[in-house]
Amino acid sequence: MTASRLAAVDVGTNSTRLLVADVEGGRVVAEHAREMIITRLGKGVDRTGRFDPAALRRTLDALAGYGATCRRLGVQRRRVVATSATRDAGNRQALLDGVRALLGVDTEVLSGEAEAATAYRGATHDLPGEERTLVVDIGGGSTELILGTRLPEAMVSLDLGCVRLHERHLHTDPPTAAEVAALRADAAARLARVTETLDPAAAERVVGVAGTITTVTAIGLGLDAYDPRRIHRSALGAAEIAAVAEKLAAMTVAERAAIPVMAKGREDVIAAGALLLDELVRTFGFRRVIASETDILDGVLLGLADR
Repeated sequence: MTASRLAAVDVGTNSTRLLVADVEGGRVVAEHAREMIITRLGKGVDRTGRFDPAALRRTLDALAGYGATCRRLGVQRRRVVATSATRDAGNRQALLDGVRALLGVDTEVLSGEAEAATAYRGATHDLPGEERTLVVDIGGGSTELILGTRLPEAMVSLDLGCVRLHERHLHTDPPTAAEVAALRADAAARLARVTETLDPAAAERVVGVAGTITTVTAIGLGLDAYDPRRIHRSALGAAEIAAVAEKLAAMTVAERAAIPVMAKGREDVIAAGALLLDELVRTFGFRRVIASETDILDGVLLGLADR
């Protein structure tokens, strides 16, 4: 069996990402590129229901670069998915047309349920053991919770994300106590409905994916540089997550930007994401959260390999 060189692109609410890898027999045998650009495609979408023109241009510029990378690396097949912001944007066709022109494929606008299932596969495909696992994916516009063992058994997608909550509630730099309280109340009210769909307490382990959780983990570990190898499969306890969230909420945007592990462009929304993570841990009584550097992007790639 010959390996296929595949590319997966995830057009998210906050970041646009690329993964190029060789896949053989349903397994990644070599990774050639993993890139992330914070393009903030979802800027203002919660309020206006439309893409901001500058945000759309940033995203298309990033995709043009990814197209060049795919050509340089000899990618044979590529798959592009888009998530919460694109689901909500009335002018999404401008993005879809741009992707077709730049990458030669149609964009799959994933439903919340499809997004959850794809994130679950990406986060768990190389996990050891058979424990019942809850995957938590905090994105820019939505948060997915997926419970299962080898396969997802129940899932829920919530209109909660670091960009959406930041734009709704955190208007002061640093946020006021009232703004933080309003964000927590908003998150808690929506999280309270999760148990109508699935029981988080049934999980034997909790795995968190995407930039909010990996950044909070990097800060909690005290890393002096962002190191995916040290972050992947590391765990933070509930008290450590709470401490990081409180620390970030008390800082100015400039102070957060100076944290060595902070990706450029994440410094304004990371406080909202960390507070959401802390509220989630408090709501469901999680003792710890294991960070995963594999996520929906890996699930997109594996899904392409299946075809």
